[in-house]
Amino acid sequence: MKEALYYEKLDKKNVKCELCPKNCIIQKNKIGLCKARKNLDGKLYSLVYGNPCAMHIDPLSKKPIYHMLPNSYTFSIGTVGCNLKCSYCQNWEISYGDIEKFTKLNISAKEIVNKAIKNQCKSISYTYNEPTVFYEYVLDICKIAKKNKIKNVIVSNGFINTKPLKRLCKYLDAANIDIKFFSNELYEKICLAKLDPILNSLKILKNNKILIEITNLLIPKMNDDSKTIKNMCSWILNELGPDTPLHFSRFYPMYKLRNLNTTPTKTLEKAREIAINTGLKYVYIGNVSGIYENTYCPKCKKLLIDRSKKTKINIIKNKCTCGEEIQGIW
Repeated sequence: MKEALYYEKLDKKNVKCELCPKNCIIQKNKIGLCKARKNLDGKLYSLVYGNPCAMHIDPLSKKPIYHMLPNSYTFSIGTVGCNLKCSYCQNWEISYGDIEKFTKLNISAKEIVNKAIKNQCKSISYTYNEPTVFYEYVLDICKIAKKNKIKNVIVSNGFINTKPLKRLCKYLDAANIDIKFFSNELYEKICLAKLDPILNSLKILKNNKILIEITNLLIPKMNDDSKTIKNMCSWILNELGPDTPLHFSRFYPMYKLRNLNTTPTKTLEKAREIAINTGLKYVYIGNVSGIYENTYCPKCKKLLIDRSKKTKINIIKNKCTCGEEIQGIW
């Protein structure tokens, strides 16, 4: 265990966690809602520091990060815990799992970086569960990775307070942020969270020049109506810019929402059409193999990256052969 960052000591040895917008008040010897932080006799500790429960070598495009280092691999890690409670979580076994049931590996931040180097990974991705809940571990790994010229990627719900996010931005290269719903009401109902802090996180990442990609899982009869999609795309366009890659992802019945249907392909295609008509240049569809995965020049429409063949073409010094600048880290 390691003493946590971002908390306030209160009376009677209670503490207030200030890492995410939930700002949990945690009583002595109790665990926070994320299940990853514990108040031990008036001090807050990370229970998951140095204790990943998942480590894999993945294509970076799987995160999905499409506009950084095509064809490269990333060393992916995750722990137990999450600060949201999404009813459809695909990794609920670890996100809401009991840390005592997972093996304590005790792997240092330096060892994680060494594993990435050994496996010729150009980046490290903090993923599978919410990286905010293993913030101290992420931060320490990021610092070492940056010194070794390995890029850092978070795959996150974006539900984090301003101070810790700004500190982390010094070491981040890219982020895929999940906009689950463009509605406070649905965030509160389905995820026990709120939308506004997530939008604030996106603005912070943008202001700190972090490469941002957004994923929006379209759930039938919840967030797949045209008006909601249009409003979200307009916000992305106005606040983050037209070059921001957007991934519409197919929903599969999972966890507590097994009663719903899989997202129809036509719904995803309609969402993509709305996004493009709104002015977004790079719009992809996920969880549907083989369609709308390639990157095209928004100006001349040339094929830039053919992901079915894992071949990068027509990007030279961040530009298409027609001269159009292509947003990304190539």
